[in-house]
Amino acid sequence: MLKQFDFTKMPITDVVNEIIYNAAESGASDIHFDPIETNMKVRFRIDGILVDYLVVPDSVKKNLVARLKILSGMDITESRLPQDGAIKTVIKDVNLDMRVSSLPTNEGEKIVIRILDYSSSSEGIENLGFTESNLVKVKELIKEPNGIILVTGATGSGKSTTVYSILQRLNTSEVNLVTVEDPVEMSIDGINQIQVNSEIGLTFANVLRSILRQDPDIIMIGEIRDTETAKIAVRASITGHLVLSTLHTNNALNTIERLTDMDVERYLLASSLNGVISQKLARRLCPKCMKKRPAIDYEKKIVKKNLGIDIEELAYSEGCDECVAGYKGRIALHEVLLITQEIRDAISNGMAKDDLRKLVYSGDTKTLLQDGLQKVIENKTSIEEVLRLVELDDEDAAIIMQVEQASVNTQLPTQTTPTPTPTQTSVSGEDEEMLEI
Repeated sequence: MLKQFDFTKMPITDVVNEIIYNAAESGASDIHFDPIETNMKVRFRIDGILVDYLVVPDSVKKNLVARLKILSGMDITESRLPQDGAIKTVIKDVNLDMRVSSLPTNEGEKIVIRILDYSSSSEGIENLGFTESNLVKVKELIKEPNGIILVTGATGSGKSTTVYSILQRLNTSEVNLVTVEDPVEMSIDGINQIQVNSEIGLTFANVLRSILRQDPDIIMIGEIRDTETAKIAVRASITGHLVLSTLHTNNALNTIERLTDMDVERYLLASSLNGVISQKLARRLCPKCMKKRPAIDYEKKIVKKNLGIDIEELAYSEGCDECVAGYKGRIALHEVLLITQEIRDAISNGMAKDDLRKLVYSGDTKTLLQDGLQKVIENKTSIEEVLRLVELDDEDAAIIMQVEQASVNTQLPTQTTPTPTPTQTSVSGEDEEMLEI
């Protein structure tokens, strides 16, 4: 239900504070202020889904935008160019750290506020949703004295939370830990954190060159965005440094391909890459309204194929006053790949993609789909949510298509086709199917 404000009596400062506070209280990760012709729509992104919250009348929306720009340190006189800002404030005893972005549209300026919440990072990697086997792999990875560890996934998949958790575990008085980020999202005592500024030439590549003269033990690069940064990161890792970074790829195999596309020499990549942590965020089933239902045919087949487990029922949540459409909170799905000597040799020798895929997933590496299905049978999320997020291979996609087609065929009414008479025109089998549809 949309929130109702009395804009004639409520000061714009109170309106903004109430919107931000309500967003933080509801666990929203982002607040969208969308201008439309006659008003402005405010939406919260809760558990990855945008939910309507408020409609701001046309007479108020300019003042609302101006207030947000003032709070975030933007130029309120500039409405033709995109701007970025930040807000650090306390509202009703809630400490808030936010990143703000403005974008000019044909209906006015659109504002998006990202609410930063790294409380999960402070709780340690044990509380990030890793399965027991994946957690063991991650702990092995971060013990390495040199090499590259990559955390990959789409925007908003929790990469920064995982990276900061690892950093806090590695942050001891015995090491010199330096980060280069854009922006610095979470300040950590004992770590030298640098924010890039492209306008003055302080780029990832330039900062990395300087960092290597600062006697670092561990280097964190906020994101590998270009070929130059990738090459410097690789060379830093093979000269005795542990490098931690993020990359926008869907899984471990795509990560290897992306780095080779960035012109990183295969022999350097093979010797430097220690492991890849790929992840996505799935909505968590609401425990209050959770129920069980019989599993349908394709669900049984997919779980059996990927986990080797026979299931008869699955959990679902029908929705209640404490959740959004049956979901409350999110849980991470992981794919953790440790680079073995066999995989290093395959990368170095330029093994074909299909053969490399078989090699990567023939060992104990669990795919994102397998990890998600494991959390489905543990009643942490739904199979619909996992299949929405994870790209299926051809075999899994074929299973769903076959079962769905069979279901459609069984639901079609049976019809008796009359024998053609001299006054009727006989049709071909293909035309007959079209007529039935």
